[in-house]
Amino acid sequence: QLQLVESGGGLVQPGGSLRLSCVASGFSLDYRAIGWFRQAPGKEREAVSCMSTGGGNTEYSESVKGRFTISRDNAENTVNLQMNNLKPEDSGLYYCAARRTVFSLCRLDSGDYEDWGQGTQVTVSS
Repeated sequence: QLQLVESGGGLVQPGGSLRLSCVASGFSLDYRAIGWFRQAPGKEREAVSCMSTGGGNTEYSESVKGRFTISRDNAENTVNLQMNNLKPEDSGLYYCAARRTVFSLCRLDSGDYEDWGQGTQVTVSS
């Protein structure tokens, strides 16, 4: 059974950091493009970051560029999102997603991704 499970969310003060993880089971993330997306209440889902197969290409939305870093740990079949200098507008439910097409480039487009996790909540508030 293919499954993605996110973890690492929580409540943090502005300026703080969190590290989100996305663990895959039932398939290997090694050959998949991976994306992170978020959705705040009452807002549309937006792309945050993505990483192509092999980690050779990464993309970030303008709102997180310079603060967030996406990375892979193939040995753990995990993709991480390090989030620094968090702002209240970063709050939302964060999802990871994987493309089924192997050896593909990533794009910040949720329509490219077929397999999704259930999300982990991030709340940035003082």
